Amino acid sequence: FTGSAGAAIVLKSKAAAFTDGRYLQQIAAQVDPSVFRIVSTVETSLEAWLETNLRKKARLGVDPWLHTEDQLKRLRTAAEKVGATLAMVEGNPLDASWPDRPALPDAPVVIHPEALAGVGAPAKIEALQNAIRTAGASHAVVFAPEAIAWLLNIRGGDLPHVPVTLSWMIVPVSGRPLLFIDKRKLSADAAKAVALVCDIKPYEALSESLAGIAATGARVLIDPATAPAALGMIVKTAGGEVIGAADPTLLLKARKSPAELSGARAAHQRDGAAMVRFLAWFDAHAAQPGLTEIDVARRLEQFRQETNTLKDLSFPSISGSGPNGAIIHYRVTHATNRALDQNSLFLIDSGGQYADGTTDITRTLAMGQPTAQMKKRFTLVLEGMIAISRARFPKGTTGGNIDVLARRALWEAGLDFDHGTGHGVGAYLSVHEGPQRIAKVSSVPLEPGMILSNEPGYYEPGRYGIRIENLVVVTEPVVPRGGRRAMMGFETLTLAPIDRRLIIKRLLSPPARVWLDSYHRRVLEEIGPLVDGETSKWLAAACAPL
Repeated sequence: FTGSAGAAIVLKSKAAAFTDGRYLQQIAAQVDPSVFRIVSTVETSLEAWLETNLRKKARLGVDPWLHTEDQLKRLRTAAEKVGATLAMVEGNPLDASWPDRPALPDAPVVIHPEALAGVGAPAKIEALQNAIRTAGASHAVVFAPEAIAWLLNIRGGDLPHVPVTLSWMIVPVSGRPLLFIDKRKLSADAAKAVALVCDIKPYEALSESLAGIAATGARVLIDPATAPAALGMIVKTAGGEVIGAADPTLLLKARKSPAELSGARAAHQRDGAAMVRFLAWFDAHAAQPGLTEIDVARRLEQFRQETNTLKDLSFPSISGSGPNGAIIHYRVTHATNRALDQNSLFLIDSGGQYADGTTDITRTLAMGQPTAQMKKRFTLVLEGMIAISRARFPKGTTGGNIDVLARRALWEAGLDFDHGTGHGVGAYLSVHEGPQRIAKVSSVPLEPGMILSNEPGYYEPGRYGIRIENLVVVTEPVVPRGGRRAMMGFETLTLAPIDRRLIIKRLLSPPARVWLDSYHRRVLEEIGPLVDGETSKWLAAACAPL
């Protein structure tokens, strides 16, 4: 199973594979149903399944390096309800049965320029230490590679499409942090730069060093919602105290610096020009016999490569024709690749990694003569996307407070989509970043400088999928004319036309029409000068007022 969210429970005589609404169709196609029962976490949690299927006196093995403390608490409660127990596994049994497992990656560390980061590593470490002090801790374990990359202003290549290096950090409330990393990844220059702000230790020395620090009575901040539970177990066993609190780097990293926001705008202009070239090409070639999903994905990547600034894709492109577009996080393979369906819809969700920013954009495109139903539902999705784009909200508003705006038009028609409306996005880091998001369950207040996706959708299984996605950044609070309270909003970063052929104008509210015409005018003004004459003519037509 290649989805980014999932879990498996293997009992003595039965097994289940769990994922959310984004991946249900995908997991059903990739996992053998004769071995695993497929379970939607929207309908049944892991804990609820265990309460029904775990036998009394059973011992459920769990690897604490692969589960958070919060997850273990929920699993332990479920097991105890039926008279079973959790058993912490030393040495994952999957490792023992995986003979061809790849070696740990060793891509070189690259220094990320402070001009692009906007803030130097010493200042970031100081901000983190202040947060550790406020939490009443003496140390914090930073385990997420994106957080370490941000904190030290470094980038790497250990993970596909995410420019990070696998490593750990222990940060004291004062003094020099410890970085645990495979030293083969550090060139002389990289090692010199990193050594200015922290001490370097071997990657495998984390557990011993953490235990040694804990043995002095340290109070170690570990995030129970995101960090491996094994870290807290090491601290407690050695005599230290665990301070369970949110990882401070999450919010620090989420609030982009002015330099990062300038970089994001530049990256989106560059990426927008590549996207517009692609859209013009698609219009000219979509009816070509034999053109496939892989052909389309490769052509879009080529346009991005021709910017001469592309570092990598930000994720494998979702290139779905007709029924494949209904698979929310579809990943085309040679086995699933299909020719473009005519008189249907094509969904392309893609992005690029550039040194100055990370992009993520989805467009749903008309092929031939789409049906009236397709156009109506596209228009409802667009209404929701624009509602988020136009939103104004006071300090303290969460993504959960505004998620309904993206769904209102769909709900009125008895429709919905089974994923969040938006996720956080990093600055030349992960295209999926927390803690900010726009989703029913989000409780994190939105703050200026946070970048999020805005991507409502609708999916008709076996027929077609619709999603429209722009990236937005939360703006500084301003008191509206005639108002009495400062309101934040969203600045749209993504610059590419939305397919007007799929819009039923009378179904789109007047404010939404005004927003769309203004957005298309901006796209034409900013992207038009960046593309050739023929593409510019195509863009002018694509951006014509409704």
